[in-house]
Amino acid sequence: MSQGSFLDKLSVVLGNVAAKINSWRYIMVIKNAFAALIPVIITGAFGTLFSAMVFDSENGLARISALRFLADLKPIASSISYVTLSFLTIYAVFLIGIELAKLNKIEGVFPGIVAVMAYLSVNPTTYDFLTEEKRNVLVTNVLAKQYTDTKGLFLGMFVAILSIELYSWLSRQERLKIKMPDTVPANVAVSFSALFPTILTITAISALGFIIHALTGLYAYDIIYNIIQRPLEGVVQGLPGILLLVFIAQIFWVIGIHGNQMVKPIREPLLLAAIAVNTEAFEAGKDVPNIITMPFWDMYMSMGGSGVTIGLLIAIFITGKRADMREITKLSFVPGLFNINEPVIFGMPIMLNPILAIPFVFVPLITGTIGYIATSIGFAAKAVVMVPWPMPPIINAYLATAGDLGAVITQCICILVSIIIYLPFVKVSNRTLTEVA
Repeated sequence: MSQGSFLDKLSVVLGNVAAKINSWRYIMVIKNAFAALIPVIITGAFGTLFSAMVFDSENGLARISALRFLADLKPIASSISYVTLSFLTIYAVFLIGIELAKLNKIEGVFPGIVAVMAYLSVNPTTYDFLTEEKRNVLVTNVLAKQYTDTKGLFLGMFVAILSIELYSWLSRQERLKIKMPDTVPANVAVSFSALFPTILTITAISALGFIIHALTGLYAYDIIYNIIQRPLEGVVQGLPGILLLVFIAQIFWVIGIHGNQMVKPIREPLLLAAIAVNTEAFEAGKDVPNIITMPFWDMYMSMGGSGVTIGLLIAIFITGKRADMREITKLSFVPGLFNINEPVIFGMPIMLNPILAIPFVFVPLITGTIGYIATSIGFAAKAVVMVPWPMPPIINAYLATAGDLGAVITQCICILVSIIIYLPFVKVSNRTLTEVA
């Protein structure tokens, strides 16, 4: 079998898999919801960034005597971090409810409220804590933070999907609709038609949560977090797991499918949750726990875009002799600085190109490993700020780590390594004028 024939068949097989995955309604809903959450996460992250670099009296601008007054403004940044990152699950549940309802032909924001009510109904409203005097105190009518921050994400997604599917089915039952006279305003009539579906949905979900607790002695949160979310976090936040995820994304890119979109449903909940945890820990002055986060992916495995193609562009400037490749490089360099590299992937092309596909797949695995080792030994700081993905390299490393030069140096090393790896493949490409399509 020829190489081209094999690549064509692989493209068809993986393309069919990708089409099925992307068409699954719940994958679409989760991707859309987390895409909408990005501004929330970035807002909270910049609150933390300003708290550390501007308002902090030890490490920020407030340490300068003339700017000492800035320390008094730190509660502003702290409140921004709190209302964004500490309620991420609530916002996710709300958005998933709306997105899934849209697929079920139900418009408006009310399904998001139904999803939030359903989620809150399965969580306890008591909190048991140990005082300084070593006494257990039970506080009632409160919602513990772990149910609203990133730890509750997987339970929130599950409950949102379950509740809105039930709500949508009940809404289609004519017997449950309250018919109002024509003189009643349309918005009032719609509200009354949602009455019985809402009552039955919240009652059913609340009863399910009660039954789970009665049978197991555990709340649904404990079961989902310990059995599903925590093991997945352990896999993806370890080096082998994240490298596997990157490898899968790169393979999809090579056959012409948006690799990041394919891994997004797995990547986003876990890596966005990881950076949110880091941000909260940093804001509270605690040890930052997670090495692998969403900014880690951007800083060390996606400089210039997927495949660390900033290294390819610089390598072509250094040694590229093909006029077509140099022209594509000139057109792609500025977008590449902002991590947009579709012109390179589809214009060079890297897609279905057996020469350039090799470094494209393996460079991010190598640079990711370098970034992980540098961070684990303490040379580079862990990311604590969710920086927008189009932020150019160097700047994103500096901002994501709240001004750590070790991370900047590590990213520079990764870019240099990517150039060195891409160089021989560019030289091989120089020897042929035949583009592999």
